[in-house]
Amino acid sequence: MNRLTQLSLIILLGVSPLLAGHPQTDKLIEEAKKESGEITAKKLKTMLDKEEPVIVLDVREAEQRAEGQIYADDYFAITRGNLEFKVLNKIKNKDAVIVTYCRGGSRGALAAQTLRKLGYKNAVNLKGGLKGWAKEGYPIDTGLGVTKLSGE
Repeated sequence: MNRLTQLSLIILLGVSPLLAGHPQTDKLIEEAKKESGEITAKKLKTMLDKEEPVIVLDVREAEQRAEGQIYADDYFAITRGNLEFKVLNKIKNKDAVIVTYCRGGSRGALAAQTLRKLGYKNAVNLKGGLKGWAKEGYPIDTGLGVTKLSGE
């Protein structure tokens, strides 16, 4: 693993979400998780390995995407702030299975909830976001290659 990849993973796992810790925000996020549901990294990995039809939707900001992404054949990147304005033009099938993710799971949960409100029946959030995916040891495409978080 090269130094840039190591640094990216250290940043990914060490940065706390900016909005966490405020009771009102925490309540909104918990409600979103309940309304849309969550999928584990293991379940998503199994779906991707079996080539099941699933859309992986990254809702992080562009600069956060430099940390890497979950590789999927059907992958879209739409920031959480632009979701309502862009998703209807990008994802036409309202019955598609859509798994949203962000860095830690909060914005992904809000995004999945929004998708449900827009009529996407099978939108769910990736539990723990990209951090949860990385902690499970699943591969992350960094743009410089695919890497896995090691226990070293």
